[in-house]
Amino acid sequence: MVKNLSSDTAYKVALRSKKPGPNFCTCPDLKTNLLGTCKHIEAVLHSIEQNKKLAPLLQSVYLPAYSSLYLKYGSEREVRLRIGTERATTYQALAKQYCDDELRLHPTAFKHIDKFLLRAQRISPDFRCYKDVVDFIATIRDGHTRQALITRNINQRKKYFDKLITTPLYPFQKDGVLFAAKAGRSLIADDMGLGKTIQAIGAAELFQKEFGVSNVLVVCPTSLKYQWQAEIKRFCGKEAVVLEGDALTRHRTYGSYGYFIISYNVVGADIAAINKADFDLVILDEAQRIKNWQTKTAQAVKKIASKYAIVLTGTPIENKLEELYSIIQFIDPFKLGPLYKFLANHEIRNEAGKVVGYHNLNQIQKVLSDIVIRRTKQTVLKQLPSRTDKQILVPLTAEQTVIHEEYAVMVSRLVSKWKRFGFLDEKDRQRLLIALNCMRMVADSTYILDQTTRFDTKIEELMSLLDNALATRGNKVVVFSQWQRMTSLVEQELNSQHIGFAHLHGGIPSSKRKGLLDDFHNNPACLVFLSTDAGGVGLNLQSASTVINLDLPWNPAVLEQRIGRIHRHGQKQNVNVINLISKDSIEQRMIDVLKFKSSLFAGALDGGEDKIFMGEDKFKRFMGQVEHVTHQSEPLATKQNAVTPVTQSSHAKRQLPLTPDLNTAAANLFKNLAETLSDQQKSEKLISSFTAKDAKTGKPYLKIPLENEQMVTNALNALNGLISKFTK
Repeated sequence: MVKNLSSDTAYKVALRSKKPGPNFCTCPDLKTNLLGTCKHIEAVLHSIEQNKKLAPLLQSVYLPAYSSLYLKYGSEREVRLRIGTERATTYQALAKQYCDDELRLHPTAFKHIDKFLLRAQRISPDFRCYKDVVDFIATIRDGHTRQALITRNINQRKKYFDKLITTPLYPFQKDGVLFAAKAGRSLIADDMGLGKTIQAIGAAELFQKEFGVSNVLVVCPTSLKYQWQAEIKRFCGKEAVVLEGDALTRHRTYGSYGYFIISYNVVGADIAAINKADFDLVILDEAQRIKNWQTKTAQAVKKIASKYAIVLTGTPIENKLEELYSIIQFIDPFKLGPLYKFLANHEIRNEAGKVVGYHNLNQIQKVLSDIVIRRTKQTVLKQLPSRTDKQILVPLTAEQTVIHEEYAVMVSRLVSKWKRFGFLDEKDRQRLLIALNCMRMVADSTYILDQTTRFDTKIEELMSLLDNALATRGNKVVVFSQWQRMTSLVEQELNSQHIGFAHLHGGIPSSKRKGLLDDFHNNPACLVFLSTDAGGVGLNLQSASTVINLDLPWNPAVLEQRIGRIHRHGQKQNVNVINLISKDSIEQRMIDVLKFKSSLFAGALDGGEDKIFMGEDKFKRFMGQVEHVTHQSEPLATKQNAVTPVTQSSHAKRQLPLTPDLNTAAANLFKNLAETLSDQQKSEKLISSFTAKDAKTGKPYLKIPLENEQMVTNALNALNGLISKFTK
């Protein structure tokens, strides 16, 4: 056993010769480097050569008494029979039926491997068949079984996909599902907007339905965890488990059945628990996260063991071939051979040794044709709708959540107040609109509110989307936000990544707008058009094919105005509309209500959210929508101190319960009085707020501020009912 102290990994080394070839190590490097040796074998050889007692053992090749079936690693993996000294003649006779002259097991013999092993062990119970042989043969046999079943049971059933998931698939998406199922481990590298997620979910459902897969692990960026959960629920009606919290909590949550979702950044800490859960299928989304094989994240992900795998990325290569190599390593570490040979075959270097280009790229495509499928929009254009809408849920940070809930409490109180009185004065209406808008702002970023802190997740997700969208040459993207401060944050990110853009907002004079548009239309280096709703009307942005909305406007008419700048008559490309929505925020509640068809505030704000003077009928409808969207109930104090209703009787008219308003006022009064017991300054301030002196007599009296005279009437009626109850 050889242990690497720096990585805390251990491997088993078997020495049979001083020369490369017969020796073996359980490390992955020996299996893929085609050298016949590895650093662990060389370390053990060196150690033994330094030992005077053991060194002589290396002078002869070791030939064991037992025979074995082993896997020879080379440019092609081969199953070979090693015949030992015990009953060698009998094994040689058996080999003639199943092997060639070099003792390679015939591929046709894979179907009868069980029979071969039984006969070999009858010759001698010491016969060995190593685990990697069993796994290799099982993988090949499983592939033949899958392809035969798909041909027999699926291709001949036209309505098979109608019951696979809840949403109809386009023909190219069905092809992607079948490709992933046939390959077992595959890469779907379609262009952005072609539905890689739904293809992966469809393939996962097929694996579960036809091939006994019971548990699926989805690994994705943190910002997409809840998006995956929502898509799984939408497309197959199943509840996926999002694993988060501390490591101990996550480790306890890994289960034996269903969909489980984690982010890339926890794989390293969870790898033991992940492999213990024995996932049948692993889906990697945005797999460019493992394109750098040297990172800890990539190394951890490649330790995940699973029978099947589906890898999703629209950008398997961004800058260099090593990125593709690293991603393919997860799917099949043997497919492209060792890295040094792969690069030597495809890199073009100058005299100084610098990489200046690549060649023989078609050869790579042929090698990967059975595990990689890629379609561009141009190849499936006729199958696509003219416009595709997609909602992506992104999580709020803890800091965003705290601020969002503070404003939500304010909205809750105002809604409760409106429900009690059926009226809000101008000041309260202004406070309500401010609170609602602040909830929307902080759902984008805390920077929009204070211009100091920077807590958000949408911009990171946006940059990931831009990486995918701009990977295809000629693609351009329009990004909308209501808030100029949000587009300014995006501007900073684009500058840092040297992505060309134009930025339109209300501060840009009309005379300069044409220059921005011309640059976006005609400059190949200007790839992104950033705009507030100042650019929602009067612009033609048809040179773009993707619209990303960083936030949702109140009115869907404004949303359609944004999209209409790109998706309009004369547009020759299919348009992708992506809406980034903060999970568990007012944005998600809006989307649940609107369904992108009707507006929360359509007709209520008379076309502008700055309007606070509106007719009572419109305001009533407005408040009903606010209550529905914010999902806010009575304030906590009201719930805790609610008076149990008096049982109805013949005296019901006289038995009025205490009104919630009087009850709440009483609760708040006692709460404040309790605080005075421990704070003298608060006590004095509180007493002064409740008392005043009569101008004539100079005597103090108790004062209680009220909203209106009706409240006095309500309170007196309630008091009358209470007195009647006790005097009856």
